[in-house]
Amino acid sequence: MPPPRFTLVNALLLVLSCATDMGITAHAIPAAQPLAALSNHTVTKTLPITKRFNFTGSAGKILQHDQARARALHARGMTLATGATPPPTPDVGNVSIDNQLATYLATVNVGSPPTSYELIVDSGSANTWVGSGKPYTQTSTSRRSRDNVAIEYGIGAIMIGAEFFDNVTLGPGLTVLGQSIGVASETFDFQGFDGVLGLGPADLTIGTLNPDSTSPTLTVADNLFFQAAITAHIHTLSFEPPLGGPTLNGELTFGGTDPAKFIGAINFASITTTPPACEYFGVNQILRYGQSETLLPNNPAIFDTGTSLILLATDALKIYVALLGAELDEATTLYRITPETFETLQSLFFTIGGTVFEFTANAQIWPRNLNTMIGGTDDFVYLIVNDLGRESGSGMDIVCGMMFLERFYAVFDIDNKHVGIANTQFTTSTVN
Repeated sequence: MPPPRFTLVNALLLVLSCATDMGITAHAIPAAQPLAALSNHTVTKTLPITKRFNFTGSAGKILQHDQARARALHARGMTLATGATPPPTPDVGNVSIDNQLATYLATVNVGSPPTSYELIVDSGSANTWVGSGKPYTQTSTSRRSRDNVAIEYGIGAIMIGAEFFDNVTLGPGLTVLGQSIGVASETFDFQGFDGVLGLGPADLTIGTLNPDSTSPTLTVADNLFFQAAITAHIHTLSFEPPLGGPTLNGELTFGGTDPAKFIGAINFASITTTPPACEYFGVNQILRYGQSETLLPNNPAIFDTGTSLILLATDALKIYVALLGAELDEATTLYRITPETFETLQSLFFTIGGTVFEFTANAQIWPRNLNTMIGGTDDFVYLIVNDLGRESGSGMDIVCGMMFLERFYAVFDIDNKHVGIANTQFTTSTVN
């Protein structure tokens, strides 16, 4: 009988394990010790991020992709938090990562001499791997472990391969020595990308390696701190809403914050204790429409760079849609309102850690100059708030995707288990 967590990934790992030479060096995290104390001088390093729109095949599949990913995140989080076997999810037509509306990419160098890879920036997973597009090149710093790697992303995307330890460089002065990386031998639905830079909590790596399947692996962000490349165990995300086309419009900062990227104070909230949101960068939030209509009273939410939209629990979404008189557009799968209704659209208010953050009417809509790119028309205004596919009370009732994160500054404090949010110059932008 297979163990309770036996899945397609486990089966693939088992097959690969049988073919692996067991004389290969056993899996081990390279020895590293955290700093005894942080210095007064905070060392920060920044990695530019590029947003790439994907309009080919995305019309009508934006919501499908995001809901499929949300189901996968929910199931994965519940498995980690409770040890339960995730229930089967409905068939989503093998929604691939290529159907994601927009992807954020970072250029990462691996090995010595280095090979450059364009990796998807993903806060909802923790494994870093290469080889989907450009093949992995072994160099003098490459070391094969005994482990194989397999990762399901729940959206038709699967990576199968081997674990190596190698040097990973994210920019000048930002190198990890002996970082665990996956090297893909097979990938499904990752066309156009070289791999993934996993920025989520390390526990998300549990179960992705075989035979060492029960322990987490240090992430790139972990090792940057433990190897003293940075002095604080945090990383931050800063974006601005783009108008279309490949745009260098984001920054990923390790080790501290960049005061030039936010306005006012950063307000922190503790990671929620509610599963499955507690396994991600999840915090409790109060959500209100306008001044008086509460949509969710104090519910767990996660911040996810792999989701395009803002997804709300079905019961909350129904209230929001009814207040607006919005109707579902079959061509785009987004809700739509008339230009006249948009003029009366009120702000959403997210209360995070006791601080209220305004998500303006303009922030709630898809960029109107790109309506036709997603199968819409110029006659309507399309909303980027949509249905999570679950009633509230599931333990993950809001997913704040990239269209939320593009309006705020986000801080992920690993050691203190906090998420910080601050306003930026783009919070109240009318760019849409």
